[in-house]
Amino acid sequence: MKYILVTGGVISGIGKGIIASMNIPMNFSQRGDYLGKTVQVVPHITDAIQEWVMRQARISVDDDGVEPQVCVIEVICWSRLILFYCERITTGEQKTKPTQNSVRELRGLGLSPDLIMCRCSTPLETAVKEKISMFCHVEPTQVICVHDVSSVYRVPLLLENQGVVSYFCQRLNLPVEMRPRKMLTKWKEMADRSDRLLEHVSIALVGKYTKLSDSYTSVIKALEHSALAINHKLEVKYIDSADLESTTLQDEPVKYHEAWQKLCSSHGVLVPGGFGVRGTEGKMQAISWARKQNKPFLGVCLGMQLAVCEFARNVLGWEDANSTEFNPESKHPVVIDMPEHNPGQMGGTMRLGKRRTIFKSNTSVLRKLYGDLEYVEERHRHRFEVNPELKHHFEKKGLQFVGQDEEGERMEVIELEGHGYFVGVQYHPEFTSRPIKPSPPYFGLLLAAAGKLQSYLAKGCRLSPRDTYSDRSGSSSPEVEISELRFPSL
Repeated sequence: MKYILVTGGVISGIGKGIIASMNIPMNFSQRGDYLGKTVQVVPHITDAIQEWVMRQARISVDDDGVEPQVCVIEVICWSRLILFYCERITTGEQKTKPTQNSVRELRGLGLSPDLIMCRCSTPLETAVKEKISMFCHVEPTQVICVHDVSSVYRVPLLLENQGVVSYFCQRLNLPVEMRPRKMLTKWKEMADRSDRLLEHVSIALVGKYTKLSDSYTSVIKALEHSALAINHKLEVKYIDSADLESTTLQDEPVKYHEAWQKLCSSHGVLVPGGFGVRGTEGKMQAISWARKQNKPFLGVCLGMQLAVCEFARNVLGWEDANSTEFNPESKHPVVIDMPEHNPGQMGGTMRLGKRRTIFKSNTSVLRKLYGDLEYVEERHRHRFEVNPELKHHFEKKGLQFVGQDEEGERMEVIELEGHGYFVGVQYHPEFTSRPIKPSPPYFGLLLAAAGKLQSYLAKGCRLSPRDTYSDRSGSSSPEVEISELRFPSL
C-alpha cells in the first residue's frame, strides 16, 4: 500500500514553490525576515496549492512507479471543524445545537464530514449521539465520543473500541485484512502502566524557552516514553538557564537560588537544542555541575556543543573557548559555522533531515543502547558544528567523539570517560521517539537517572521482568509490530 502525507508545514513549503512559479520575489524569506512569525496565505494562492497537491498526489512516492492509494492532507482549520465540544460549560449538560450549527456551516463550505468527533468530559449519552446523527445526516457509528480519559495513551484504545480503524478501511476501500492485533495489546498494557506508576524520576530541563512548555514538546514526549519504559513517573523541572548565571544572583538572588535548588535536586540533567546567546553561560554552568557531580547528562544539538565549550574552558584551560555563533572573535573556536552556511543568510541554510552517524568505538554506551549497531540514522537541524581540527585535544583528556559522519569530518556523538552517563548528540533523537519504542539517548538518560543503567548494560541491554512488556523479545525497547496488517498484492 502506498500513501502520501501532506501536513500544514509541507503545504507552506509547497506554497513557497508555487509563489516562486508565479514570479513573486522570495528574497525576504531566504533572509529570514519571517522566522518565528505567522504568515497568512492569500486565498488565490491557497487554491493554487490545493490544485498542486491533488496533482502531485498521483505521483509515486518512490521509484516503483505505483500510484499512491491514499493522500492524507492536514489543514488545521479544516480538521478542527469536525471536533466539537458537546457540553455547556456552566451546567455540564451535553448539548447538540453547537455541533449541528457547526456541521451546517461546514456543509455550506462544501465539506461533508465522514466522522464527527465529540469532545466531552463523560461518555456521550445514547440519546445525544442519536440526535447528532439525525440532524447532522450521518450514521450513529459516524458519531465518535472522545471523552476524558486518565491519560493520552488511552485515546487510541477509545477510538479503536468505537470502530474508527474499521470505518477508515471501509470508507477508503483499503484492502486491509485485519488480524489479531498484538500491538494494541502492548498499547493497552502501556496505558495501564501509566495509570499505576509509583516510583518517580526527575529531570532538570535547562533551556531558554521554559516559560512556554510547548517549545520542548518533542523533548518532553521523548522523556515520557523513556520513563514509562522503565516503569517510572516523570517529573520535569523547568529551569531558565539565565537564572543560573551570576548576573541573576546580583539582581534576583531568590530566583537564582531557586533555580540551583531545582538543578541540584534532580536525578538527571538535559540541555536541549536552541539558538542565540542568551542563557548559554547558565547552560554551561549546569553542564559543568553535572560533569563534576557525576550526574546523568544529555546534551542535544546546542546542548552537545555547549558541553564541548564547557569542557574546553574548565578541563583544557581555554578560558575564552566558545562557539563562533556567540563569539566570532574567540581564540579557541571549538564550535564553528559549517562550511556551507552563509552567516548573512538564515533561510534555507540548515543541515536538515536524516543523516547517518557511524560509531567509532565498540565500547560506546550509546552504541550499546542502540542495539550495538555500526551506524544509526537520525534527524538533524543545525548550522554550527564542533571544530574537527581540535578533536584530538578533547580525546586526550577523555571526551571521546564516539560518533561521526560518514566522512569522519563532523562530530555527532560525545561521551565522557569515567562518567556514569555524560552524552551529547548533534542530532535530534526526540524526533524519532515513540511510546512503545523510546529514543535510545533519552532512554539511557532515564536509566541512569533511575540508577538502572549499569545493570541494564550488564544484562545485555535487557530490562527486569517487572519493567518489560508481556510479549517483548527482551530488546532495549519494544518493537512496534504491524505484521497483523496484510495488504494483498494488487
